Amino acid sequence: MDILELVKSRDPNEREFHQAVSEVLDSIKPVLDRNPEYRSAAIMARIVEPERVIMFRVPWADDDGDVHVNRGFRIEMNSAIGPYKGGLRFHPSVNLGILKFLAFEQVFKNALTSLPMGGGKGGSDFDPKGKSDMEVMRFCQSFMLELARHIGPDTDIPAGDIGVGAREIGFLFGMYKKIRNEFTGVLTGKGLGWGGSLIRPEATGYGSVYFAAEMLNAKGKTLEGATALVSGSGNVAQFTMEKLIQLGATPVTFSDSSGYIFDEKGVDTEKLEYIKLLKNVRRGRVKEYADKFPEAVYTPVDPGLDYNPLWAHKADCAFPSATQNEINGKDAANIVANGVKVLSEGANMPTTPDGIDIFLDNGILYGPGKAANAGGVSVSGLEMSQNSMRLNWTREEVDQRLKVIMHNIHKACAETAEHYGAPFNYMMGANIAGFVKVSQAMLDQGLV
Repeated sequence: MDILELVKSRDPNEREFHQAVSEVLDSIKPVLDRNPEYRSAAIMARIVEPERVIMFRVPWADDDGDVHVNRGFRIEMNSAIGPYKGGLRFHPSVNLGILKFLAFEQVFKNALTSLPMGGGKGGSDFDPKGKSDMEVMRFCQSFMLELARHIGPDTDIPAGDIGVGAREIGFLFGMYKKIRNEFTGVLTGKGLGWGGSLIRPEATGYGSVYFAAEMLNAKGKTLEGATALVSGSGNVAQFTMEKLIQLGATPVTFSDSSGYIFDEKGVDTEKLEYIKLLKNVRRGRVKEYADKFPEAVYTPVDPGLDYNPLWAHKADCAFPSATQNEINGKDAANIVANGVKVLSEGANMPTTPDGIDIFLDNGILYGPGKAANAGGVSVSGLEMSQNSMRLNWTREEVDQRLKVIMHNIHKACAETAEHYGAPFNYMMGANIAGFVKVSQAMLDQGLV
């Protein structure tokens, strides 16, 4: 039985995990052919199996005193090159399969950063949307009561993800500190006044744009004057737009689960500040942007459509920054038809396999999430370093380190793809480069 068949037979309902494994397996066949020791040591069979899966109940009471029970998870996937590192996601869609796919991707992403971090992921099917601060605090404290026994600064260092921002990280860290009676760098994404790093909130979005700039630079082009399609309106999308504006590009779309905005004049610094206020402080919906700026067009989600019209606008570049599988084959065809030359994934696995095939077949410069959005975990790693040394670097120093890391990730992907006869296939380059680093560490450490 081959690896993918084994994965499907063991976990038949985990479609996102199957997709992530399949993508890597397709890329690494040349490596396995050249390095028979990886097959004989069953490296891939070991990589697809988490080292540890933790699942627990999370009881909490709402403001009316009613009791609710959610599920909590932590997938500790691979620690061959460092302690487990990866975000926590609070969203109703969270289940074991989605978290295993995210943890699996995280292993290779973290390997690409060149920082000593293994891969993990966790979260809950809890929905923070519409909850009061006190309800979110009670949930986070209950969640951490169980999680605290499984994590630590040299074991597993969670961060934020969808639904887990500065507020949630604060509540989680406070409870960890109380339980363990220690102040350590066990969570990243902390507040600047208590161990956080400058640039950490911006890092995933900034890094995605830096990676796009690197891909274009390899072709002798820049982002100056480019029109950009961006999806999402959370942390990643906001700072993707911010860095695009700084580099002279013009974002014209953004979205949330209710619909999307098309602003033909483009989002500028003033409009972006309104988006941050709307989403981060007021926790409103993107429709309000069109009320504030009447030249913008709001289009609500149409469940009857089999494509997303956000991707059907003319543009030079695209930055999917919302969630997994948001670009299907039809969307990819629209992206190609409307002139997009470079696509950099700020979200994790936002493009379906048929969409990726369309990008590669049409020569789009395609930056896969495990490379393009590695900026977030890279600065998390830098936050860990600062915590260990009990110091803080300046904003400029962290941003410069982030640029260097994204440059090196691009270089590793590009050189690996070239070495294996597929120049500019960044997906193959990212998968192989990450796989080789993790596999070699696993071989060195024996059968554990």
